[in-house]
Amino acid sequence: MEQELQQLGAQVEALSEQVETVLPVLPAWVMPLAVLAAFFLVGVMAFRAVFWFLTRMVRSRDLFWRSLVSRTRRPLRMGLVVAALALGVAVAPLGAAEADLARHGLLIAFIILVAWVLHTALQIWTTVHLRKFTLDAEDNFLARKHVTQSRILVRLAGWIITIICVSAILMTFDGVRQWGVSLLASAGAAGIVVGFAFQPVLKNLIAGIQLAVTQPIRIDDAVIVEGEWGQVEEITGTYVVIKIWDWRRLIVPLGYFIEQPFQNWTRETSSLIGVVLLYLDHATDIDRLRAEAQQVVERSALWDGKVFAVQVTDFRERVMEVRILASARNAARTYDLRCEIREKIIGFVQREMPHALPRTRETVSVDGPDRRLPPEIEVVGGGAPD
Repeated sequence: MEQELQQLGAQVEALSEQVETVLPVLPAWVMPLAVLAAFFLVGVMAFRAVFWFLTRMVRSRDLFWRSLVSRTRRPLRMGLVVAALALGVAVAPLGAAEADLARHGLLIAFIILVAWVLHTALQIWTTVHLRKFTLDAEDNFLARKHVTQSRILVRLAGWIITIICVSAILMTFDGVRQWGVSLLASAGAAGIVVGFAFQPVLKNLIAGIQLAVTQPIRIDDAVIVEGEWGQVEEITGTYVVIKIWDWRRLIVPLGYFIEQPFQNWTRETSSLIGVVLLYLDHATDIDRLRAEAQQVVERSALWDGKVFAVQVTDFRERVMEVRILASARNAARTYDLRCEIREKIIGFVQREMPHALPRTRETVSVDGPDRRLPPEIEVVGGGAPD
């Protein structure tokens, strides 16, 4: 291979000498530039041929293979062009300085290409892995688990690939490499300042790893954060987006979910038990109320058929507290079921049991039997009203 490159270089050099004898007015840089441009065009044409061939191969296959070819289009083009330019630099009539500069540029392009290929491969692997799960299912616990882990780890891996790529590029420059080595070796005040400056970034990076491993929250989890109820819409490398029930977005740093307490309604399963509290008069017929509540829940399409109960949970001076429990498959259905129970039970109480509504009772004691009082007031401990 090396001998063939030397022969090709000799032929290009002879051709350049012939061109210079025919066109002596051309600058010296025209021929090397023309050679590099020709090899660049060769790389582009090779890419078009290869991509056309791959496109025809996957035309009759499913969407995954077509999207795979589509995603690798740009890295493939860059790889073929870099390979063609590397061959062109080897045969072009360049001086020592120009050849070193071209090789340095191709080295940087190769590092970027490797990072790009790794990132694309990571995205393709994530797509393949997540094809088995869907968040649209009612019981999407397993899907939320895998989607959350994959998205967090892909973002972290993307940051790591980017940092390694930038570091590798910087290390190709002698001045930057020496500066980096001296900075790492000093470990003095500058290192402390840099550590404090990057503390929030490192904190969120470590929190992201902890979230991916322990998963206190997942995509589409129903949570209460800072007194707001919502669902986890997005988890990035630095923050979490909570979609509040009224469509507002609450932006919370990753570290918050490691350091602060919060409520997760769907930590282990999507099913939830809804609670409806009623405050009724002490004369309420509980058995009749329980029977009506059971009919309401059983007729509802939102109930999952698992949990139902009617309990008197507290007595107060004027009312008693009645709790109705009913379960549903997810947080949204549980909320709607609670609303449905409230609407139908209050309608039943108003229509069939109006005496069960809260009311105030008062007893008036009157001194003196001859005092005239309104007929609706009962006299205790005295004579009857006239």
